[in-house]
Amino acid sequence: MGQKSKIEWTETTWNPITGCTKISSGCANCYAERMAGRLKAMGQKRYSNGFELTVHDDVFYQPLTWKKPQVIFVNSMSDLFHEDVPDSVIMEIFQVMNKTPQHTYQILTKRSDRLLNLSPDLNWTSNIWMGVSIESQRYLKRIHDLQRTHAKLKFLSIEPLIGPIARLNLDKLDWVVVGGESGPNARPMRKEWVDCIKDICILDRVPFFFKQWGGKNKHRTGRLLDGKTWDEMPNLVTG
Repeated sequence: MGQKSKIEWTETTWNPITGCTKISSGCANCYAERMAGRLKAMGQKRYSNGFELTVHDDVFYQPLTWKKPQVIFVNSMSDLFHEDVPDSVIMEIFQVMNKTPQHTYQILTKRSDRLLNLSPDLNWTSNIWMGVSIESQRYLKRIHDLQRTHAKLKFLSIEPLIGPIARLNLDKLDWVVVGGESGPNARPMRKEWVDCIKDICILDRVPFFFKQWGGKNKHRTGRLLDGKTWDEMPNLVTG
């Protein structure tokens, strides 16, 4: 289940869990759901359930076999803190990450309430980067929940950005990623929304990563912002 990723801010994806359910407006055109549908149609056994939440316990320990240090996006095709994922599964996945300090793990969730509730029971080694996804001003509570966790490195993924975010508190955050929605039904992202977030990052000295403009053809719209590629990464060295 581990494979090289085309996502600009990571190297490898590891999916011990696949499938999810929509929780907010950012999920409307979920890329993972589209991909799961295609993989099911292609006869991929791991996606025989389509986008229904499925635990693949046979790949839990896969990172233990990867000797070369890698940056790993955990559950790119799901949400580790989904309400149907048992606490024991989350604990076991964390134990694998704890046992492989040579790797850097990136986790994203929209279910920040469950993240906050479980945080005291999880072993937050420095190689685990914890992030929340928000798509507009409406979901700022997720940031507040993340800020209260015990994660050593906390980051924010604002993708897809589908509305303005003005009151952005980056206290205790180490990284911000911004990107527009892509795919056939992509909603537009306005430059002033991106500029506002970028300016806050610069003011607060938080690394800023601009992933893409998105749209129906994300390769055509590209990644340049004001003629520049923004690939800033967190300053904290893990391992």
